[in-house]
Amino acid sequence: MSEGKKMTSSRRHYLKSMMLQIAANWIEQDKKDTAAAKEAYMEENCPAPNLGGDQAALVELCRKLHSAIDQVDDVRYDAESKVQKADKEIEELKLKVVELAGVKKPALKRVRMSADAMLQALLGSKHKVTMDLRANLKQVRKEVKEETTEAVGDWRKNIEGKADRKKMFETSS
Repeated sequence: MSEGKKMTSSRRHYLKSMMLQIAANWIEQDKKDTAAAKEAYMEENCPAPNLGGDQAALVELCRKLHSAIDQVDDVRYDAESKVQKADKEIEELKLKVVELAGVKKPALKRVRMSADAMLQALLGSKHKVTMDLRANLKQVRKEVKEETTEAVGDWRKNIEGKADRKKMFETSS
């Protein structure tokens, strides 16, 4: 069909009904194939029991059938437990997928906050904490020292005191 032409509704309904008929035929054929496969499996694995014989043979046949039933039940139970475990794992993985898809990390914005506002946000409104760092500092006063020319001459006066100290170190070594 070309792109310019539209399909008429009668043509569309005809094609739809033909597709449904073909699908119904496929389903029927599939059912027949599975039934034939089941019959072939049963004939191969479950032969007809030989009921001719005395009571002891029948009791032995019943015991064999009971042991076979027990084995089949064990296999069925194992298969069911595997299926249940797989179903649980699938559900957990589905939840993880939903969590990962649903939670998107927002773009972080730079927020300017004072230290007091941060502490109040972290500790809550009932705790009153102030971070006034300047209040805890020690007050220091700058004293202006008056230095005169006399300070320059002081070193000459203190030479004798320093000479005694120098002699003290020289004698000890």
